[in-house]
Amino acid sequence: MWLINAAAVYTTASLLGGIYVKSFWSALLVALVLGLINAIIKPVLIFFSIPFIVVTLGLFLLIINALMLMLAAALVNGFAVSSFGWAILGSLFISLVSWMLSSIFNV
Repeated sequence: MWLINAAAVYTTASLLGGIYVKSFWSALLVALVLGLINAIIKPVLIFFSIPFIVVTLGLFLLIINALMLMLAAALVNGFAVSSFGWAILGSLFISLVSWMLSSIFNV
């Protein structure tokens, strides 16, 4: 799954102009950092933002995912997101590519 997420990050960076990844090794590190962020920080943010998630019918989760991607960009050298809009689009692309690759490889 880690390799699939790294491939999703690398593919997203090659498709979107506002997201930059230096190499596939950087994409592997980004996938690891995103996994840790999503396991530790994201559940806390979701818990405290439940009212916003309910009011927006779940669309606030896009904001949380974009924030997690920008946090990963701040922590990993060789990975950059140019703006918050690119972070939203990038988080959507990473999720879509990861889902597609997971369904292809039955992971």
